[in-house]
Amino acid sequence: MGLQIELLAGFVADTALEQVPRAVQHHAKLVALDTVGVILAGAARPEVRALRERLDATAGTGATVFAPGWPTSDPRTAALLNGIAGRSIELGEGHRYVSYQGAMQILPGLLAVGEAARSSGRDLLAALILGYDAGARLGAAMTTRPLAHQNGQAALLGAAAAGARLRGLSAADTSRAMRIAATLVLTPSYTNAVAGATALNVAGGMSGFALSLAPELALAGFSAQDDAIEEALGNLVGDGFAPAGLLDGLGTRWEITRNWFRLRACCNPIYAALDALEAAIAALAAQPDDIERIDVATFRFASVMRHPDPPNYFASKYSLPHVAACLAVRGSAGYHAVDDSALDDPAIAALRRRVHISDDPALGARVPAAKPARVTVTLKNGRQATRACDSPRGDCLNPYGEAEIREKFRALADASLTPQGIDAVERAIDRIEQWHDATELPDLLRRHGRSDRSHPAGVGL
Repeated sequence: MGLQIELLAGFVADTALEQVPRAVQHHAKLVALDTVGVILAGAARPEVRALRERLDATAGTGATVFAPGWPTSDPRTAALLNGIAGRSIELGEGHRYVSYQGAMQILPGLLAVGEAARSSGRDLLAALILGYDAGARLGAAMTTRPLAHQNGQAALLGAAAAGARLRGLSAADTSRAMRIAATLVLTPSYTNAVAGATALNVAGGMSGFALSLAPELALAGFSAQDDAIEEALGNLVGDGFAPAGLLDGLGTRWEITRNWFRLRACCNPIYAALDALEAAIAALAAQPDDIERIDVATFRFASVMRHPDPPNYFASKYSLPHVAACLAVRGSAGYHAVDDSALDDPAIAALRRRVHISDDPALGARVPAAKPARVTVTLKNGRQATRACDSPRGDCLNPYGEAEIREKFRALADASLTPQGIDAVERAIDRIEQWHDATELPDLLRRHGRSDRSHPAGVGL
């Protein structure tokens, strides 16, 4: 087994929460708040609700499913369902420099396992920070295949590390749990996203399932080959694994702080184009009916997200023409703007046909230091405005303000919780390190859940 991976496992197992700077802990709590809000909103998606109802017949007990009525299930199923819910609306955070959505693939499992085991809030917070770190570092060392989506890959190994930490496994057993988890790594494709195949979200939920399962397999005595991680990430699901930089800045560079929060309900590679579009529309004081065409030049990965007629809600999150049209027509690309109704909105449907996407190699050469786009809006009267964006709002180089992230949580949680409940959950997560045990959060959800499911959702996003 590689020395770097062993040392990384030891870091996850042995680092005390006190060794994590307070600023990092604060940021991690904001990540947790954001993630819980996204899970609550995603639980309303029809396919998520239908799966929940189907699995309920054989559900166990011990952990809460974050959905109306707050049903219970066994921790693995609860982690799976909550992870799928959070993945389903394309609003969870991600890493700025690695294809990695760590929080949504780690936190659902931690909350489920932690509730069943009555783990302390301190242990939950430490496991989130350290597991996130491990997965992001493994993701950075991996050469991904061109079509591979990151769900259920490096983040699944980070989830296994987080689960091992929460269970208090030794460094050796943490390494073994991570290497066992290498057998569970999945093969989702970005083609799923463009096609609207919601199976992609199951891969994200499976990371939470693995968080619960891999430590149990290690404790039960299952073994794994020494180079299981190197083989899986280097030769099976990936095209190479270079561990030389795996430990760079370990304990001083905290990966969870290098993340990317999302307020726009779409895949984040197209954020720069949306920021530039917003600026161009504002410069022209343009109304949607004034726009003749929108020309977008961007880097290759973003440019392939160009389907002008996405087949369903999920695919719409990966269609730059569609989301750009939503922004122009509805004035927002947030959760309540890029919704099911947007697909059939005639004004949006007409405008997205006038959005033209091109791959600019000069912009692509600046990735990943920049995530650039250039947008020209042409009006029917011939007036034009061109705007460019290098670092869109949300990433760690140009972050949203904390108040904006908190407002996002409040808007997403509004359909599930009373105003008092939203306040209570926000305060609770802000002091997660003081929780006696992890039942505190589900207890608050049950106490403050809305009984009237017809209550209108918030309008903040």
